[in-house]
Amino acid sequence: MATHWTLGCDAHDPQRLAQFWAQALGYVPEPGYDDPDGASIIDPDGKGPAIGWLRVSEPKTAKNRMHIDLRVAGEGPWDVAEREQLIRARVPELVALGASIVREEHYDGALGHVVMLDPEGNEFCVA
Repeated sequence: MATHWTLGCDAHDPQRLAQFWAQALGYVPEPGYDDPDGASIIDPDGKGPAIGWLRVSEPKTAKNRMHIDLRVAGEGPWDVAEREQLIRARVPELVALGASIVREEHYDGALGHVVMLDPEGNEFCVA
């Protein structure tokens, strides 16, 4: 049996990051979680892990050692053109929510993923 777990994160503005990631992942605020210095979101279907943020005063200073990959194309095998279309459709939606594009990574001439930053500069990928 798998262990339920929560991804814990630091943030300058926990509520802003919780709102961004809830929209990016299709999550909802965790019912009953009411902390002015924190925020938590959950998968409404109860399948994915919870994600929580706690307010910290220091800014982000280095590359993440761990990050989230949004697998918008689902699991393989993939039609390369369809996969690229799904990735390219999702990126502008995330930019509209406050993310920024860092770069695209290509493998064997096909789009593998897009590296992005969330509103506080944390790296994540759209694949």
